Amino acid sequence: MADEDKTMSANLKYLSLGILVFQTTSLVLTMRYSRTLKEEGPRYLSSTAVVVAELLKIMACILLVYKDSKCSLRSLNRILHDEILNKPMETLKLAIPSGIYTLQNNLLYVALSNLDAATYQVTYQLKILTTALFSVSMLSKKLGVYQWLSLVILMTGVAFVQWPSDSQELDSKELSAGSQFVGLMAVLTACFSSGFAGVYFEKILKETKQSVWIRNIQLGFFGSIFGLMGVYIYDGELVSKNGFFQGYNRLTWIVVILQALGGLVIAAVIKYADNILKGFATSLSIILSTLISYFWLQDFVPTSVFFLGAILVIAATFLYGYDPKPAGNPTKA
Repeated sequence: MADEDKTMSANLKYLSLGILVFQTTSLVLTMRYSRTLKEEGPRYLSSTAVVVAELLKIMACILLVYKDSKCSLRSLNRILHDEILNKPMETLKLAIPSGIYTLQNNLLYVALSNLDAATYQVTYQLKILTTALFSVSMLSKKLGVYQWLSLVILMTGVAFVQWPSDSQELDSKELSAGSQFVGLMAVLTACFSSGFAGVYFEKILKETKQSVWIRNIQLGFFGSIFGLMGVYIYDGELVSKNGFFQGYNRLTWIVVILQALGGLVIAAVIKYADNILKGFATSLSIILSTLISYFWLQDFVPTSVFFLGAILVIAATFLYGYDPKPAGNPTKA
């Protein structure tokens, strides 16, 4: 029985990581493709896509809570009532990270409208640095020598990736330096927001006993409200003119579903996998994004400086998750 449980746990670990690689890579590439595809008629609004993704995430989490409550509608209703409606202060705590995640999700559309998928993927790994710094300041987390070293390597790698090259100067005829700058600023802001919101969410999860799925429903609820406010403020005129789902096609729905899947996959990885395997998944995703961006999207020409930067970022990702075993008594369990 113990062996069966171990095998099941290992299978879930690698399954969750496999799905994470698929989700991360395909979301970046399909989002980039959907934002640069030339089509007749209005383009879909990223602000509405963020709202629809939040609503899908809520529905998925409600189904998971329903499954955990032995497929009983009465139990589901009681859990939702007790954990969300009867604990308004606990629910309100999620308003802050939810607002930041909504901003972050909108920024990712801005970033991928202005940067190729490979450059975006590598630069976005700076969220490891921001998460580490917020963990130290908010959770009083102690970082080891390997982790501090990995953060220095990470910053060096991202600097190399962003280093201007001759190919970028040629591309500037098609893509202005201004839009490259907008893309970079969007990624950097998303890294800071991701770091803060992730650590804040972790702090809340550690302080309470509510399930990850309940917390994701609360996040999605506030995310939908903030997202709708964003739609009204920035795209209100366009929505009233062409409708909420203007420009939506099959590709748009794939992007929305992949974005909704993201939060659930990360929750599963946190539950079943460790940092080293998560680092492996991230590294694999960077490599796949680079290859597909070059061969399929054809919007990226890798340089030796980019490759050096990407290798440093991948190495830093592994090093950050490395946990050297203390030299102790080998017979000790």
